[in-house]
Parts: sequence; structure tokens; C-alpha cells
Amino acid sequence: MHDTIIIIDFGSQVTQLIARRIREANVYCEIVSCRLPVEQLRRPGLKGIVLSGGPASVYQAGAPQADPSIFQLGVPILGICYGMQTTAHVNGGRVIRADHREFGRTELRLKNGGALFKDLPVKQVVWMSHGDRIESIPGSVALAESDNCPLAAVHAQALNFYGVQFHPEVAHTEYGAQIIRNFLYGICSCRGDWQMGSFIEEEVKRIRSQVGKERVILGLSGGVDSSVAAVLLHKAIGMQLTCIFVNNGLLRKDEAAGVRKLFADHIGIDLDYVDASQRFLSKLAEISEPESKRKIIGHEFVAVFKDEAQRIKRESGGQVKFLAQGTLYPDVIESVSVHGGPASVIKSHHNVGGLPADLGLGLIEPFRYLFKDEVRAIGTALGLSDAVVWRQPFPGPGLAVRIIGDITAERVRVLQDADLIVRQEIEAAGLNRAIWQAFAVLLPVKSVGVMGDERTYESACAIRAVTSSDGMTADWAHLPYELLGRMSNRVINEVRGINRVVYDITSKPPGTIEWE
Repeated sequence: MHDTIIIIDFGSQVTQLIARRIREANVYCEIVSCRLPVEQLRRPGLKGIVLSGGPASVYQAGAPQADPSIFQLGVPILGICYGMQTTAHVNGGRVIRADHREFGRTELRLKNGGALFKDLPVKQVVWMSHGDRIESIPGSVALAESDNCPLAAVHAQALNFYGVQFHPEVAHTEYGAQIIRNFLYGICSCRGDWQMGSFIEEEVKRIRSQVGKERVILGLSGGVDSSVAAVLLHKAIGMQLTCIFVNNGLLRKDEAAGVRKLFADHIGIDLDYVDASQRFLSKLAEISEPESKRKIIGHEFVAVFKDEAQRIKRESGGQVKFLAQGTLYPDVIESVSVHGGPASVIKSHHNVGGLPADLGLGLIEPFRYLFKDEVRAIGTALGLSDAVVWRQPFPGPGLAVRIIGDITAERVRVLQDADLIVRQEIEAAGLNRAIWQAFAVLLPVKSVGVMGDERTYESACAIRAVTSSDGMTADWAHLPYELLGRMSNRVINEVRGINRVVYDITSKPPGTIEWE
């Protein structure tokens, strides 16, 4: 039984980052809805609770609130931003709208840092994101303050509670990881007994128990997530797994051949290849609205799977009972409020939600609450090559969300050629691991150019390159001008149909990594 930290989700878009920071400290954690009854939190190994941030104001009607009985569970509790405010609210404190909101980097000054700020400097930079402020929490002492927040961090001994008005989970908080470690080890007395090796062993046992002697099909795209999932499932159940690789006509250049060679020839996984490119392209004809594209691709993806599943099921005598996917936590959190909290939906993902009902199969998603870096660590532990483990993320809808406007076979060809050049230059510059994603986007505009003393009127292409640790937040990559120049020169000279290249310098937020 692992030491466990429970994260109670009040709807923050970055609740999953709390989980990531805790797991980086080798402590197991789970995220649960703020609506989960407190009695369901009682379990062996429970060492502490974290109350997440959230978008609501505690004094608004219908705002989610912490159940006061969680403070009687006998374990330390850390409240982050809204989690601190709801603690004050339900325990007789006072929360008001602040005269001056705090958003962004803020100087924090320790007054009586205590165990939460052990070995940290008196002045440090934290990330604030709040419009309310706490006037009082009964029985608490102030640990830290900022210019606009006298109670930037508190300790309420009677409640066994520590609260911070800032977000230690985000990278912008200078000593955020250490603050979380201080809570885990100095306050909760965790042992740090959870690692990726443990996850593999436990997940293999869980999969074997769930599947029994039945067969499983897995949607293999060739990306990191589905590739590692395929190898993990293969380790667990061997030839009971069949991977279905659907060529939707929207893959990167030469991707279909590469996937077939790696998994069927080298790893020995049972691979079912389906060329449905014409089917997808015909359905997408004259469709330019982003969510419509995603829904069409998701619908066709399910339909193709259903056809193949039924065929495999017939040939196996009805033994196919499960569908496996490489869904990651960022996919889930951007599509639905999975834990029942009031998180906003950013965009839909074609491999999230509804598939078991559509396919008549049970669902296996071993990475549903993991992050990309954790999946990469699992892939390395399973013996996958760096070429697979460190492959850049690729969206489920493929190039459809990188072709702005209508999708045609010719526009796919143009983007495939441009995208290959971008990836080749990033690799040649030795930036594969430094860059989270680098790709080309085909824009729905044309511009005048001059090539060989002749007028051209062709498409514009955007290059997008970002740095990130998990895909939840990202900054545009400050690529060398020489590298950008080589990319632009090659794209314009080698890709017929493009005569202008621009570079996207938008971070996430406010933008998303993909354009659609």
C-alpha cells in the first residue's frame, strides 16, 4: 500500500499540475471531485489532502465548498488559492473581493515560514492568480505576505491546515516544488515509495486481472502515448492484444510505413492496418470549422474501429471485449471536467469519452491520469528507443487541425512536405528534446510573391515551436534566426504551393499549442 495524497478538485485548470508535482516527488496521489463524500476519502495509506484552486468565489451562490468534516480526518491539509479560501469560509473566517487583484509573478515575504517554507529564502517569487482575498482564518498564524495579500500563507494548527494564496504547482513559482516537498515529507511524513517502475508492475497486474482471457484492441497512432500503451499492454497480455492502425490520410509524411515497420516487424505486435484515408477526406470535404472537423474525425474513427472490431471479434470467436487507448490526462482535462469539478471545456479530443458505449467494449486507459513526461519514463523503462519515446506529440485529428480552412488531398500534401522540413531542421539543430512541439500550419490565405522574376500567388505557412514540460502550459520557442531562416528558405524553395512563411510567437495561455 503506497502512501497516498488525495487532491480535492475545485475546478482549476491546473489541478493536474499538483498531481504532477507530487508524483515527481515520488509520492502517489489521486484527484477526486469536491463532491465526493468525505467517508470515501478514508483509506489505508492516506497521508494528506490538498485542496485545489478553482474559478469560483466562495461567497457566490452555488460555489463548491470544502466539507468541514475533512478537517477531522486526522491528516494534514494544504489549501491552494481557492482551497485556502473555502477553508476560511467554512470555518468561520472571512473572504472578500480584493481591492487589488493579483495575477502573475509576485514577491512573497516570509514572516514565520515554519515547516512549509523550511530552508527557503525570506523573499521569493510566486505565481498569484486571484481576485478575492482572505481577511481571517480562525486560529491561524500568517506564514507569509505579499504587497496586496497579508495572508499569503497561513498555518491553522487546530485544523491541521496549511494554506497558500499562490500556486506552488506552476513552474513560475520559484520554489514551488520545494514547498510541495516540504508538505509531503516534512508535514505529512511520506516515504516517497511510488515510481514509474512501480506503476508498470501494478498496471500489468491490473490489466491482467481486468482482461482475463479476453482479447483487447488498441488504437495505435504511432505517437508516444499509444506506442507506450501498446508495449505495456503487450507486456501484460501478449498476443491477446491486437493494435488497429488507422491511416486517416492526415498523418505526417511517411508515418504509416514507419509505424507498420516498427510494431509489426520489430516489436512483433499483432497489427491490423486500415487505409481509410479516402473515407476521412471525403467526410471532411468543405468542412472548415475546427470543432466540426474534430467531431467528424472522432465519429469516423469510432466507425472504423467498430467495423474492424466486429471483424476481429468474428474471427476470434467473440473474445474481443476491451478497447485500449493512450489517452493522457491533459487530453481529458481539456475535454471534460473529469472529476466533476467546474473546470471549463477548452476543446474536444477525439479519443476522450463515449467510446465504450459506441463500440460495445470495455475501456482500458492506463495513462488516463498521467502526463507526457511520465509516459516517456514508462516507455524508457519498457525498453523503447529514444526515437519513439521522445517523438513529439501529434494531435489525434492529425493534420486536420493544422490545415486552417478546407481540407483537400492537395493541401494535405503541401502541409506534409512543409512539416517534414520543420522537423528535419529541428532534429539537425539538436533541439528535439528542448522543443516540446515544432510543426507547420497551412493558413487559409494567399499572398503575392516573386520567384524567378515571375509573380506567384500561393499559400502562407506558419511555423509553430513551443517549449513545455507537460503540454498544459507552453512558451513559444526562441529559435535562432539562422534556424528560422533555413526553415523558411527550404519550405519556399522545396514545397510547391507555399511562398510565404511566418513564425507564431503566442504562448499557452492565452493561445493553445495547436491552432485548432
